[in-house]
Amino acid sequence: MKEPMSWSTCLAGHISKVTPDEEKIKSMIKMCNVRLKTISQITVDDETASIVACDYYEIIKELLVGLLLKSGLKSDNHECLIAFFRHKFPEYEYESNLIYGLKDVRNRASYDGIFVKKDYIDKNHLEFNHIIKLLNKLLED
Repeated sequence: MKEPMSWSTCLAGHISKVTPDEEKIKSMIKMCNVRLKTISQITVDDETASIVACDYYEIIKELLVGLLLKSGLKSDNHECLIAFFRHKFPEYEYESNLIYGLKDVRNRASYDGIFVKKDYIDKNHLEFNHIIKLLNKLLED
């Protein structure tokens, strides 16, 4: 796994200032909740685990987009979403590392056609749900 992009690199060329939009954030959270509900209805096996992993990543990514938007910022890439989270909330280094790992799994599944094993979801779904709850809480604060 390559080294995550730094926040300073993101600020130098990938972050722009925007007006915070509470309605958009609420809508994004609602969509994430729908995705989470959908995930809970999927029977996870070696064929569906890739879909579940990608959906977990999509939920977490969108919540990170919302967190950035709440701060009046927008990113042109996913790496900077994670870099922002690392920078703004250094106490959640463990979670940011999990998000970064999930990003790589999602990219391999989406772009390389790699199938994620059921075991990966079994081992990590509680962690992913924890991150989702954490991000929702940070968006509420």
